Amino acid sequence: MATQEPSGAPSALTSSALAAIRRTSAVDTVRARISLAVDLGLLAPGERLPNVRATAAALGVGEITVRRALGTLEREGVVQRRPGRTGGTFIAERPSRRTVAQVAAYREDSERVHRLIDERIVLEAGFAQLAAERLGRPGLERLDECVREMDAAESWAEFHASDKRFHLALAEGAGLPSALGMYERVTGELYAYFLPYPLDYLRGSNEQHKAIRAALAARDAATAAALLRDHVAELHHSMYVGLADTAERGEDG
Repeated sequence: MATQEPSGAPSALTSSALAAIRRTSAVDTVRARISLAVDLGLLAPGERLPNVRATAAALGVGEITVRRALGTLEREGVVQRRPGRTGGTFIAERPSRRTVAQVAAYREDSERVHRLIDERIVLEAGFAQLAAERLGRPGLERLDECVREMDAAESWAEFHASDKRFHLALAEGAGLPSALGMYERVTGELYAYFLPYPLDYLRGSNEQHKAIRAALAARDAATAAALLRDHVAELHHSMYVGLADTAERGEDG
């Protein structure tokens, strides 16, 4: 006889309809993510945004969606668009802040984001343990390629694409297709909350990738798992959920 999951413990793999951002249009989620990154100081005044294609790929939406969102953000005073060969879309020199009401959906989902991070920790630490035993030369070379791409990335959008490939290659190296499907669902839900980040911070994250790769090459399963666990656990503090809490405490103080 089939059993039912406990009603008091919703799974990230089955509760996507409960997410507040699911009630927000695609255009407004892009507006909210860029605006929230500005509010938290992740995007600085005058900073140039990646082109529309790269931004769309990094945020998991269509190019038309990004164009519409940027148009609205320009009217709201968050960004400025400049024509010409050296033009593009830039954060306004004095950007409007706290103007996008849909940011509230991200704050409403903060508990859910923390849970997704914990689920990713469990999966990736386990993958690292097994990948240290099973990952061969081709797998290590895939990781090396991703690391080089992240070192060379010129925007958060480029970095994010290579970062996703690095973690997926590591997960695939564990050789557990059934668990891989679970991992892709968890990360897919979590990536919907990622914001643009300063490249200096991201390059520091890539140094952690290099240490993880070294532990895998040395067949040091315990170290690889510990490094991966700490790397993902940092999201509790570095993602918007942790940064927003810090900012709010500062305002209250």
